[in-house]
Amino acid sequence: MIDLLLDACREAGIERPIAVLSPAQPAVADHVGDRAEVVLQAQQLGTGHAVSMVPRERLQGDVLVLNADSPLITAQTITHLVAAHRELGAAATIASINVRDRRDGRIVRDSTGRLERIVEEKDATAAERQITEINVGIYCFRAEDLVPALAALKPDNQAGEYYLTDVIESLRPVEVVQLADPAEAMGVNDRVQLAEAEAALRQRIIRVHQLNGVTFIDPASTFVEAGVSIGQDTLIEPFTILSGATAIGADCRIGPYAQVRSSTIGDGCRVENSWLDRVTMGAGSDCGPFAKLRAGTEISTNVHVGSFAEIVRSKIGEGSKVPHMSYLGDTTVGRRVNVGAGTITANFDGENKNATVIEDDVFVGVGTMLRAPVKLGAGSRTGAGSVVTRDVPPGMTAVGVPARAIRKRT
Repeated sequence: MIDLLLDACREAGIERPIAVLSPAQPAVADHVGDRAEVVLQAQQLGTGHAVSMVPRERLQGDVLVLNADSPLITAQTITHLVAAHRELGAAATIASINVRDRRDGRIVRDSTGRLERIVEEKDATAAERQITEINVGIYCFRAEDLVPALAALKPDNQAGEYYLTDVIESLRPVEVVQLADPAEAMGVNDRVQLAEAEAALRQRIIRVHQLNGVTFIDPASTFVEAGVSIGQDTLIEPFTILSGATAIGADCRIGPYAQVRSSTIGDGCRVENSWLDRVTMGAGSDCGPFAKLRAGTEISTNVHVGSFAEIVRSKIGEGSKVPHMSYLGDTTVGRRVNVGAGTITANFDGENKNATVIEDDVFVGVGTMLRAPVKLGAGSRTGAGSVVTRDVPPGMTAVGVPARAIRKRT
């Protein structure tokens, strides 16, 4: 959530935001430490108290304050609010939205329609709880007005906290900018709200990809994280999950039931019912159904990986094929290689991972077992069911258990 908010700040031109955190959350401080200046709030005494923890020398000019539990605020909204604040010359400018059935602070206006105060749900009267205009949690203040207002705050409310919203009563003029997208007002205080915010974020992300020329057969059953890139005219099938630093090229077909994490997939690829984690796949390649490509795997162009194949820490050369029910671990495969169905590289000896090298134009017979470390020379072959324990010279054929090399018949 905090990453999304920091991303929005960066996109809006805020280069070094300040994150007010609890010292009981050192992992969060470590996580944002290179993106924000961290200020610790030893006691959690409310939002106004949190802002007052910021060193006075940092409260200069216009001060933008965001709630860190509102992850769907956009850079466009931040930019719009700050611009309105400066144009109107307000002491404070806040964002609001009209929604029903929300427990957020209500915007209370006077008889002229001007903002009078913001009242929190727990402190609101029955009549005030009927107000549908709520506080989004985005504020822009003139520092010269904010600093004395913070010093005057009192914890005279049901929670016994120093509310930032209470400074509004002592500042004038205060302007309100109404937002159109209810999702931006979503705060996350429990797992129910978290799921609601994630659903809204998924819709937003997928909509952007759709407008950029990506087809989603069923957006409701597709999960795409922020930061994923997808090329034009790619089709995403249902029940597909794209996460991490994933980049998918143009004219691909991904899914159904594909899970791709932090992988790069070239143009014109097909991934069906498969699992990819930190993999690169060259243009025109395909895998699945039910393929598992693990971290460190590099698939070149025009490669076929069949069903129930598993590949890890391996490189597969251009035009090669790894058909169904094969396992390649710590393997380098050359170009135009055919790896027969059921081929296994025995790469682990109980202590170390050992390498297998299969050079260009090799034909590996079905059911071959390659006991690493081992090398199949260019243009060599193995017979079906062979157990290869020694290197096979180029152009030779290995057969048997254990395999022995024989010359090809001419």
